[in-house]
Amino acid sequence: MWRTLEGTKFTDLHDANRPIGLCFSNIFPWGDISEGEQRNVLVSATDPDLLRAVSAGLAQDPEFNVGEMSFEVTDVTPVSPDVGEPGTRGTIESGTGLLVRIPPWRLDDYGIEPDGDGAVFWRPEHSMDPLQTQIQQNLDKKHDLFCPDELPGPTDREGNLFSEYELIKTFALPLEVTQGEERTVVLSKWRFEYEVRDDDHRRHLNLALDAGLGERNALGLGFINIEQDSKVGPREALQAQEGVQ
Repeated sequence: MWRTLEGTKFTDLHDANRPIGLCFSNIFPWGDISEGEQRNVLVSATDPDLLRAVSAGLAQDPEFNVGEMSFEVTDVTPVSPDVGEPGTRGTIESGTGLLVRIPPWRLDDYGIEPDGDGAVFWRPEHSMDPLQTQIQQNLDKKHDLFCPDELPGPTDREGNLFSEYELIKTFALPLEVTQGEERTVVLSKWRFEYEVRDDDHRRHLNLALDAGLGERNALGLGFINIEQDSKVGPREALQAQEGVQ
């Protein structure tokens, strides 16, 4: 992915010590792959110019390697996901694991035992409170970076980002966090239900779709997408709530 940005104005983002507004999915559909079969990958970004740079890079050099698997990009198709206008309901799935860390100065607040001197990876036994807090505060940082200053961020408004949180699984994964440095991290995969409360909430959810949730999004972690056919518009949602067929 980063090879596509070499020589562009976005090259320096590789070493940026902040969220950069770029994320990408695993290849899908997942499963055994034979030579000649087709797979897909989604790339999201807060800056349309960044997506165009990725697309142009893939057009110039269509080789796309995932681990030891070698692919060739044959087509790039733009998509514009949107959670919908206020009143819309839907389901968002995490296509890759979320990396959520609880900083050492917040551990006492949640009654979590320290693990050395650093942050602690979220695990189910830590309860939902620290997970929700860290996700919203991380998204708040991205809002400050990529949205106009006068607009309220996620922590400026009441209510959680999602209405329901369904944990699919947690798992450990070795991750190269910097060049030549590998660390085992704890990730979690989720299914989130949402109902868009207002235009601000809509912006926050769409920002999460573009920038990813949690940390290390530039490595593909925290990629989320709207589950196919899960969106229900305000009128249909109201009818369902009132039991109208």
